[in-house]
Amino acid sequence: MKFIEEVVVEEFLPTFRSLLAADLRERGLTQHEVAELLGVSQSAVSKYAHGDVTTDDEIATDDRVQELVERTGSGLATGNVSQVQALVEAEVLVRELSTSSDILAERHEAANPALADYDGDFTVHDADSEVRVREHVLSSVRRGVRMLERTSGFATQIPAVGANLVECTPDADTVEDVAGVPGRVLDVMGRTEIPAEPEFGVSAYVATVLLDARAAGVDAHAALNIAYSADTVAALADAGYAVVEFEPEGESTTDDHHIRDAVRDADAVDVLYQTGGYGVEPIVYVLAENAPDAVRMARGLL
Repeated sequence: MKFIEEVVVEEFLPTFRSLLAADLRERGLTQHEVAELLGVSQSAVSKYAHGDVTTDDEIATDDRVQELVERTGSGLATGNVSQVQALVEAEVLVRELSTSSDILAERHEAANPALADYDGDFTVHDADSEVRVREHVLSSVRRGVRMLERTSGFATQIPAVGANLVECTPDADTVEDVAGVPGRVLDVMGRTEIPAEPEFGVSAYVATVLLDARAAGVDAHAALNIAYSADTVAALADAGYAVVEFEPEGESTTDDHHIRDAVRDADAVDVLYQTGGYGVEPIVYVLAENAPDAVRMARGLL
């Protein structure tokens, strides 16, 4: 794991300081004056001047870097630019070079190959970046899955078709925006079996129910399906959850028309269920703010 700040310190900063030190020296400033302006020692300036510091050709020849060095060097030499302004201008450039597909971002991705999975535009400093949002969702599902594994007796709640625990991003539109367990959660001889680590786009089954409920106005980001029984539905209702039935159609357990109609007709929805039909297993879906909360709802039945 390599932070982008390390890329900045190791690859950008030595190059930028070397270029700026050389520019200031060419403008007639003494080694002492350059050291004062850059906030480094005179020996460091000497190393910059003699080429004893390794620089990066790609960064050094970038038009934006060269333009900033010239503009900042001229301003510092004449006093028209303060040290604070020079620092801020450099920080702005660093952020620009750290955005998607730019020099520092590409270096950071090369040092952290897993970032290549996120092909959208993002910056690691953005609190709302795709990377941060999706990783937060995956982390939440992992916590929920670990809770399932540690919940004694949960295997008895797993339907014949298997269960899944899912959570979506805040602006989810499709199943690709919903993280779940690949291959579903299974009952293997009375033990809850988690076949793989959570991923996005692997649950068309429970994810569709969640998305349809959200499309009809339910404020939930996570869902977990469990085996149906009249006692289960009654226990959830007794626990204070708003329980709503919907009618499946044909062999589909996730017919959006019926789910959305049922949700729109209800004052509130915490639990959706259907009692089955031809080729359709009865299922209960608990809806919650996040994956761990969905697991807690199911735990309350044991």
